Amino acid sequence: MNPASTAGIQKQGENLKPKVSRWTHTWRQYKKNKYLFLLLAPVIIWYTVFAYGPMYGIQLAFKDYFIRDGIWGSPWVGLKHFEYLFTASPDFLKIIKNTLIISFYHIIFGFPAPIILALLFNELRFSFFKKVAQTISYLPHFLSWIVIGGILIALLSPNSGVVNYIIQWLGFDPIYFLGSEKYFRFTLVMSGIWKEIGWGTIIYLAALASIDSQMYEAAVLDGANRWKQTLFITIPSILPVIAILLILRVGSVLDAGFDQVLTLYSPAVYGVADTLDTYVYRIGLQNFQFSLTTAVGLFKNVVGLILVLFANFITKKMGQEGLY
Repeated sequence: MNPASTAGIQKQGENLKPKVSRWTHTWRQYKKNKYLFLLLAPVIIWYTVFAYGPMYGIQLAFKDYFIRDGIWGSPWVGLKHFEYLFTASPDFLKIIKNTLIISFYHIIFGFPAPIILALLFNELRFSFFKKVAQTISYLPHFLSWIVIGGILIALLSPNSGVVNYIIQWLGFDPIYFLGSEKYFRFTLVMSGIWKEIGWGTIIYLAALASIDSQMYEAAVLDGANRWKQTLFITIPSILPVIAILLILRVGSVLDAGFDQVLTLYSPAVYGVADTLDTYVYRIGLQNFQFSLTTAVGLFKNVVGLILVLFANFITKKMGQEGLY
């Protein structure tokens, strides 16, 4: 039979098939894989209860909340709380500044740290030492900031801390790391890196493990040393992962680490350590100004969404894959 005739018959057969709507096709796929979809149930329930359910309370940002009236019965006040934050609140702009500075310090110094450590782990050839080093670097992540805070307070104490004992032994004056505005942000960022650097390497090590070994073999044949292999093969291969994680990190730029700051700061360093999260905790939970703190939370979420969209747009313009 002529191939052209065969193709024509097949095309006619396809045209005779009844067209299936998108929703029908989706429903058939669901029925076919219904037991796999059941695995999503716990995730859907969690997000519904803890992520989408509380969004009902966003309306408090536009109301004067009274407990006796409840959320729905409280009177609407429009943008009153936002106007107060940006015009009448004496500390809000300073708090935004502190939040941005601390968060940018975390991005500039903390974001590259697990990448560098993962690259160093990738270069280790003694497997036993590599596993031990990875395990030790993971351990601080599993300790709460309450425990880490107690350790830091003991180590950095100006009177009895080991760190200041060494500083005085070298002939310098003791430093109050957690009580001085000059050193508090440095201590905050360094302690955050120490706690999370090992845990942050997991994703990068997984990305490094997926790189084709034949690329390294070809580079060796071309005379490339380990540094050039890292520069021209390893880093470009994990750039998509770095880009996605950086987008997510930029989206949380107004989150400066509530647990860490609340554990380590004190009134002596409020001028450089008070962030949006600690402000919400102090004003909302301690002073019961729920509407005002809801306005702060909504402001954070809107800014975070804009930053994620912007970072994703820039990443795609630079030729990398974004979140969507």
